[in-house]
Amino acid sequence: MDEIAGRPRQQSSGPIRHGRLHTPSPVGAVFKGLAIVVAVALVSVGTVAAYAVTSVTSNFSANAVDISGGTGAPAAPPLLGPFEGGFNLMVVGTDNDPNQGTSFGERDATLNDVNILLHVSADHQNAVVVSFPRDLVIAHPECTDPNTGTTYDAMSAQPLNTAWGRGGLACVTATISNLTGLNIQYAAATSFNGVIEMTNAVGGVPVCLVEPISDPDSGLDLPAGTSVIEGQMALAFLRNRHGVGDGSDLSRIASQQQYLSSLIRTMKSANTLTDISKLYGLAQAASQNIVPSKSLASPDAMVSLALTLKDVNLNNIVFVQYPSAAWSVDPNKVAPVQSTADALFASILADQPFSLPEDSTGNGSTLVTPAPTDPAATPTETTAPTTDPNATTPATTAPTSEATAPEVISGLKGQTAEQQTCANAFSG
Repeated sequence: MDEIAGRPRQQSSGPIRHGRLHTPSPVGAVFKGLAIVVAVALVSVGTVAAYAVTSVTSNFSANAVDISGGTGAPAAPPLLGPFEGGFNLMVVGTDNDPNQGTSFGERDATLNDVNILLHVSADHQNAVVVSFPRDLVIAHPECTDPNTGTTYDAMSAQPLNTAWGRGGLACVTATISNLTGLNIQYAAATSFNGVIEMTNAVGGVPVCLVEPISDPDSGLDLPAGTSVIEGQMALAFLRNRHGVGDGSDLSRIASQQQYLSSLIRTMKSANTLTDISKLYGLAQAASQNIVPSKSLASPDAMVSLALTLKDVNLNNIVFVQYPSAAWSVDPNKVAPVQSTADALFASILADQPFSLPEDSTGNGSTLVTPAPTDPAATPTETTAPTTDPNATTPATTAPTSEATAPEVISGLKGQTAEQQTCANAFSG
């Protein structure tokens, strides 16, 4: 087993661990990084632009964090225009904040239990959303805690969710950048209360269950079929681990991807896009519950990033789990499947679109709508014969020749934003 390469050079505040009540951590916080940039852009191009942008930015700027590592912020984007070229945005969900008290369990430290990277291609035609398991054992770079000044040496093999305790949002971003080789220009973080406020602001998101799930640990209690959830129930769905799939964090990531896909379809539906008051409410809720990087805390940056996402085809937004398998030292943790991870990030770095293999959904979900790019596919049968009311019909395009078809990366798990999935109840 690899050992920790170094310890903090100053006295730390204590070991990073959960408290006595092991309440599942929030996977739901992940969606806000996508929602905030979309919401801010949409309100900014309407008649309420000046007031909305000023108000939201004022809230955002107060808590902004420097993630540049001394390299400086990215170049200023064009005013109220799409970002020029591609970009990377890190979204972090923590399991603790100063305002939640013991509402979600007693915690004596803060962990980054949700780690999502959004990459938008330079031509703005494709987007990839990568979810990194919280228990992924990887190398960590040197980090400095901006609050205490404590500097932590690099580590050779530790779980990803310890990064927050070594330097907050900047350290998590640096750790993922170190793992993937990507330059991450933007980042945002939130926790439990942010999930509740954001889901309330968007007016609910449709989710689907193959069988009923009742999980006392998370508070999730939903019937089979489609339910529109918000607030505490949305948080319960996104935190739920023991009631879905095989009870693992990887199954919960599959539920997270279902929710994110449905959220994007909801945001792109005609009813949502024309409801200025709802969009402004979403932007305000996000600004009050998200800690952004300094590079994201300006109206130009938020609007610019959002406008690059607004018109990406749903079938070209791909959600994937970072390739991993049980760690040889501890089967309760996971380690990278390096060959698959290398193929994934080679495509992302080269801005090359790729396809998911057949049957790519995780064991926490079942596909109920075929990928629209496969005209020969037929719907998968499930016990939940329902349809997401926000699902859209893909635009008709000319057939893609084999020579230009995106490469299929074997071993990847995930789905596109166009695909509808249903969560599977815990299988035991």
